[in-house]
Amino acid sequence: MSDGAIDLSSDAPKDASRDAARAKAYAMPLEQIDVADPALFQADAHWPYFERLRAEDPVHYCESSEHGPYWSITRYADIMTVDTTHQVFSSDSSFGGITIRNFDEDFVLPMFIAMDPPKHDIQRKTVSPIVSPVNLAMLEGTIRERVGGILDGLPIGETFDWVDKVSIELTTQMLATLFDFPWEERRKLTRWSDVTTAVPGAGIVDSEDQRRAELLECLAYFTELWNQRVNSTEPGNDLISMLAHGEATRNMPPFEYLGNILLLIVGGNDTTRNSITGGLLALSQNPAEEAKLRADPSLIPNMVSEIIRWQTPLAYMRRTAIEDFELSGKTIKKGDKVVMWYVSGNRDETAIDNPNAFLIDRPQARRHLSFGFGIHRCVGNRLAELQLKIIWEEILKRFPKIEVMGEPKRVYSSFVKGYESLPVRIPARL
Repeated sequence: MSDGAIDLSSDAPKDASRDAARAKAYAMPLEQIDVADPALFQADAHWPYFERLRAEDPVHYCESSEHGPYWSITRYADIMTVDTTHQVFSSDSSFGGITIRNFDEDFVLPMFIAMDPPKHDIQRKTVSPIVSPVNLAMLEGTIRERVGGILDGLPIGETFDWVDKVSIELTTQMLATLFDFPWEERRKLTRWSDVTTAVPGAGIVDSEDQRRAELLECLAYFTELWNQRVNSTEPGNDLISMLAHGEATRNMPPFEYLGNILLLIVGGNDTTRNSITGGLLALSQNPAEEAKLRADPSLIPNMVSEIIRWQTPLAYMRRTAIEDFELSGKTIKKGDKVVMWYVSGNRDETAIDNPNAFLIDRPQARRHLSFGFGIHRCVGNRLAELQLKIIWEEILKRFPKIEVMGEPKRVYSSFVKGYESLPVRIPARL
């Protein structure tokens, strides 16, 4: 380890902070636990709360929270039950959608992930060709070229922010490609993604009014792009053209169009962006795994799945029960808000061996929950895996070491489990 780098594998202050969080989690009365508190995730202090819920109350009812009462589903098997029983557990925007916070009544944004069949299936099918095996094969060369350009432009021997220069830049370039979005304005996509998921007052937007104003700007921008492409005699192979010419989507109301655009922006941004950062952090914290990777790069595809499990870039998905349902001895009532904590299921000791360890050669690493299951399984999961695979292949070709120089700054959110910044340095070769 070079001078100035932080040894995150044996950081005593961090261990003390973890112990304090654990003591607090186990001292609190069970009924008072509210794992949807964004501050827990920003402090990386949520783990012991989920550990306790899995052990003592895996289908847990929180009666009082900022967004009202809700159920927390924390074990792998129970999450699978909810995720695959869409007839009972609805994601429809009319019931509140997929996040613990309901839409405002006058600003509901329908999107296909927040729809039930049959409309969900038809709209999803409209955009799925963008991530077909044939199209991914066509995109692979573009992704590799973009990754190479980004990595070759990084400063050597000085500290920089990995999130901004690598994670955000790659995912934003790919989003611009998928939308055929004006290249020089591509960082607008990053901004709209952040605005969509941000907690007001936490540094991204100051208020709900500001969020709404910026999302309406997004709608205006994408409406102009729609209008440019809807009358094209030769529809392009981009997401806007697919929506504009799709039989099920070409007559969408404006807010439904905005909802689907934001879904595609956030889905194409957060999973990959935060897994790129999370993977580097995980390897820094587990030097034996990094040594294993550099000795055997053929482990990269399996490592990608382990990174996505270990990071769990979206911590949860929410559903609403549309009829009474019994789950692990608890009766969930019609109308109840139900939160599937993927971040907890991916660390469930009853389903995954040694779940808190980061193991790049973990058997059956793809059995994680991060992409969801059932009809709402992430449509872009293969594209996310492809980008992560390529970036690690190209990193290993170029850099013998990337040093993490300090603690990450985490996002203030219980939905997006991600990073605002991570200081790193690439040492100069001797």
